[in-house]
Amino acid sequence: MLKREDNELVTRVGPDTPMGNALRRYWMPALLSEQLPHADSDPLRVPLLGEDLIAFRDSDGQIGLLQNNCPHRGASLFFGRNEEAGLRCVYHGWKFDVAGRCIDMPNEPAESDFKHKVSAVAYPCQELAGVVWTYMGPPETMGPIPDQEWMRLPLGSVWISKTLQECNYLQAIEGGVDTSHSSFLHRDFSPSGGPLGTSGYRTRSTAPRLEVLVTDYGYRYASVRHIKDEDKDYVRVYQFVMPFHQMRSFEGYEPGRATVQGHMWVPIDDENCWVFNWMYARDGQPIAADIFLHEEAMFGRGPADLLPGYKTKANRDNDYLIDRNLQRTRNYTGIQGVNTQDMAVQESMGAIYDRTKEHLGSADTAVIATRRLLMQAAKDVQEGKLPPGSRPGTVSQVRPAEMVLPHGTAWAEAMQPELVARW
Repeated sequence: MLKREDNELVTRVGPDTPMGNALRRYWMPALLSEQLPHADSDPLRVPLLGEDLIAFRDSDGQIGLLQNNCPHRGASLFFGRNEEAGLRCVYHGWKFDVAGRCIDMPNEPAESDFKHKVSAVAYPCQELAGVVWTYMGPPETMGPIPDQEWMRLPLGSVWISKTLQECNYLQAIEGGVDTSHSSFLHRDFSPSGGPLGTSGYRTRSTAPRLEVLVTDYGYRYASVRHIKDEDKDYVRVYQFVMPFHQMRSFEGYEPGRATVQGHMWVPIDDENCWVFNWMYARDGQPIAADIFLHEEAMFGRGPADLLPGYKTKANRDNDYLIDRNLQRTRNYTGIQGVNTQDMAVQESMGAIYDRTKEHLGSADTAVIATRRLLMQAAKDVQEGKLPPGSRPGTVSQVRPAEMVLPHGTAWAEAMQPELVARW
C-alpha cells in the first residue's frame, strides 16, 4: 500500500503539483490528428493536466494549443474565428497565432504597439503517427519527441484510437501493467479462453511469476506462466515507457499476423484521463482496415461503440451494459469488450482510489515498479533534475513479445531477437 502523502503525490497532476510538474517534462499526446482534419477547421477544447486548452489548425496547416481564456478579458477562444493563419477572439477581435503571439488588435488605434506586448499561453505541438503531441514544460528542459517503433511506420500500417476514462490516470496505468487480471477479468468460457486466451494458457495458469527489469526508459517485465501439463512456460514480455506508455504483444485476429499494441494513459485532470490506443502488425506490413476495426470492436472501442467525445456507450451510467446471464454462461464479467471490462473495474474504485487500504502481493510487482518510477520522477523534478525516460534512450530499439518456451528456459536470452524493434 502507499502512504497517504505518496498517494496524493502520484495522483495529483494539476499546475504546480509535483507530479504535474514532472509530467510536463515529457511530450504527451494532446489529440488525434483526425480531430483537426483540415486547415482552418473548427477549434477544439482540449483539457490536459488540469488546464483548459484550445487546439486549432491554422490556414497553413500548423497546429496551435492555446490557453482557453483570451488574455484580453477572458472570453473562451473556443468560440474564436479560425481564419488567415490565426485564431481570432470573437469578443473584441484580438487574434493569436499558433505560438500565442497577438498578431492583430483591431479595437486599438492602428498606431498602437500594444499587440506586441500581449501573448497567450501556447504549448508547442508536433504531429507524428496520427497524433498531435505537445510539450507543456519549461522550454529549456524540452527534449525531442518520443521515438517508438509504431511511430516510424506509415499511417496505413498503424491504427490509432482514443477513449475517455473517468478515473485517475494511475488507476488506468496500473490496470494496464497488471498481467494476472487477464486470467479472470477477461476470461471467456470457450475452450480457447477467448480472444486473450492464447490457447487457454492464461486460464490454465492463473498465478504468473513476474520479473521486472528497470531500464533507462522505464522498465520491461516478463509474465511467466508454467503450463504444467505441457511442461512449458508461456512468457509475455511487456515494455513500460515513462511516464504512461505501455507496449504489449498480441496474437491478433488475422491468422498468422501477430500484432504489437499499446496504450498511452494521459491525464485530463485528477479524475479523468484519455486513453490513446495503437496497434500494428509485427511484420511491419499494412493490415486491412476491417481487421483493425474488428480488433477495435473486440476491445469495445470500435466506431459503433463510442459516443461523441470518445466516451464509450457502455459506461458507468448504465453499469457497462452488464448482462448477468452472459456472466453465468459465457464470460467472467457479463460485460462485452476487453477494454470495457478494464474500465468497469478501474472506474468502480472511485475517481482516485485510497491506496492506504490496499494489500499488494507478488502479482503486483509491476504496479509497485510503476509507482516508484513516477514518484522518483516527481522528486527528481523538485530537485532540479531530469526525470527518468525524458531523454532519448534505448526505447527506440525495443518491442514486446510473447512465446511458449520449454519450462525453465532463460526467457531473456531465448526471446532477445523478438524484443528488438525492426521497423
